[in-house]
This record gives sequence, structure tokens and C-alpha cells, in this order.
Amino acid sequence: MKNKTVATWLTFLGGPLGLHRFYLRGFGDLPGWLLPIPTALGLYGVERVQQFGQDDQWSWVLIPLLGFTIAACALTAIVYGLMAPEKWNARFNAQAAPEAPAGQTRWLTVIGVAAALLVGTAVLMASLAFSFQRYFEYQIEEARKISQ
Repeated sequence: MKNKTVATWLTFLGGPLGLHRFYLRGFGDLPGWLLPIPTALGLYGVERVQQFGQDDQWSWVLIPLLGFTIAACALTAIVYGLMAPEKWNARFNAQAAPEAPAGQTRWLTVIGVAAALLVGTAVLMASLAFSFQRYFEYQIEEARKISQ
């Protein structure tokens, strides 16, 4: 039986590595294996910033991948946590009764949804701010080069 609380927390904490998809769908899930790719690229962008500084153009392209992946997993955790027990059990516990305990929303589920909402929103806003700031700074630098 797939537990909704476990899936919510796995999605929130281990989502960028695809852990929730393996828990819910098994190791044959292709998106679960592909999910770590944007996470790794984003982490590579963070490493490039530390190595080359903030003016590295590849870093401001790669870092938002990490942020968007974390934000998407937080949104998925919210969707899982707020899913009705009947729908959860029909989708992930087809052999169980519609009101089976695995699909019930508990306090740990609510706390996981609240944490995902808080962290996911912060990461999304930070990713957008970082990428737009870098883009506009680049545009200003290019405009200065043209005007001289």
C-alpha cells in the first residue's frame, strides 16, 4: 500500500532525485530516472558560479533548472498531500478500499504540504529573480558595448 504521507514527504525532500516516482511507480519509471538530470545540471551551474563568478553565462542558464525542479517537486508534493483519499487509493492503491488508511490525510501530511508550499515558493521566486537579474545585467552590458 502506497502511503500518502510518505509520498508527500518523499516528493518534497527527494523529488529532484526521483525518489517519489520510484516509491509510487517502481524502478521501471522512466521520468523517475530522467528527473535527476536537470537537478545535476543545476548543481553544475552552482559549481560554475563558485568557480568562475557570477558573470558566467552558463551558470545563469543552469541554476534555474535546479530551482524549477525543486519548485515542481514541491508542487507535486502539495498535489499529493491534498488529494482526496478516494482518489489516492484509486490511483495508487487500486486493490484497497476507497477509504483505506493509506490514503488518509494526517497531520504529518499537512505539515509536509505546508513545508512544500513555503520552500517551493521561495525557491521558485529566487530562481526567477536570479535568472531575470542575470539576463537584464547581460542586456545592459551588451547595450554599453554597442553604444561605445
